[in-house]
Amino acid sequence: MNKPTSSTVILGTGSYLPERIVSNNEMAQIVETSDEWIQTRTGIRKRRFAAEGENTSHLAAAAARRAIEDAAIDPSEIDLILVATMTPDMPFPSTACLVQSQLNLPQCTAFDIQAACTGFVYGLNIAASMLQSGNFNKALVIGAEKLSGILDFEDRTTCVLFGDGAGAAVLGRSNTPGVGIIGGIGGADGSNPEVLCQPGGGSAIPPTHDSLDQRRHFLKMNGKEVFKQAVRVMNQASTDLLKKTGLAPADLSLVIPHQANLRIIDSLTKRLNVPTESVFINLQDYGNTSAASVGIALDEARHAGRIQSGDHILLVAFGAGLTWGASMLKWQE
Repeated sequence: MNKPTSSTVILGTGSYLPERIVSNNEMAQIVETSDEWIQTRTGIRKRRFAAEGENTSHLAAAAARRAIEDAAIDPSEIDLILVATMTPDMPFPSTACLVQSQLNLPQCTAFDIQAACTGFVYGLNIAASMLQSGNFNKALVIGAEKLSGILDFEDRTTCVLFGDGAGAAVLGRSNTPGVGIIGGIGGADGSNPEVLCQPGGGSAIPPTHDSLDQRRHFLKMNGKEVFKQAVRVMNQASTDLLKKTGLAPADLSLVIPHQANLRIIDSLTKRLNVPTESVFINLQDYGNTSAASVGIALDEARHAGRIQSGDHILLVAFGAGLTWGASMLKWQE
């Protein structure tokens, strides 16, 4: 197969975090926990919660506006919108369609991706392929979550871990080969969905008085199993993508992993044998924002001067499903 003569590049990035900051001490007023308990086990110090009436689509649109401004393009050039989320405003229509309306974009292809925390990485890889097909010119990829809406504030093992936010990127084509998204990989194993899920709300367990009383509509997680699987699949995805792109860990200028747990990131860092200063971490401020996590971190890393033209950047994530994925970027300004 002939290699593509053009590349898919990231033209701009943006992120949005709700105004409300919720500290660990504030969480301790809601559920039996403490700042020390949370920080020791996760590395999280605080998170953001959306305001009343502030939905996932609103977070997504705010991040998208910043990414479009950063890309310095006319919004009408966007002909593809992908929104990665596991907390859509409603089961249908898609959150992507709601975002399209809020941005007042012309009619274009718009759909959601449900890969939980891996969603933004899945989205980048899917958008890159769709742009390379020649059928689309510019894509808006957004990861957005309002996880505060599905947290069980009686379960201290889960409610302290998550936060709300959105990250976005505008993608386009470049005539320079070998830059931008130079490789992607993904996978899934749906054999044990109960490890991390929201049992109620779908066709299997529709809303009833009983399902509500049993708290089936909140996020449920087997933390130990998620931890074990996360370390394994993120390392495997990273290793496989390095091999696929012909790169070594030493070639990486920056690794941006899913921001779920500091101990998971530390384990990945050691397994990949990359220096800690080459790994971007912001979970201490935002907690686990699921599909928004990597997009927010990418935007923050870029605007903090951590990414320069020519750098190789590894994005890697895992999520409910179990899903996993990685993207390799050769940054081009």
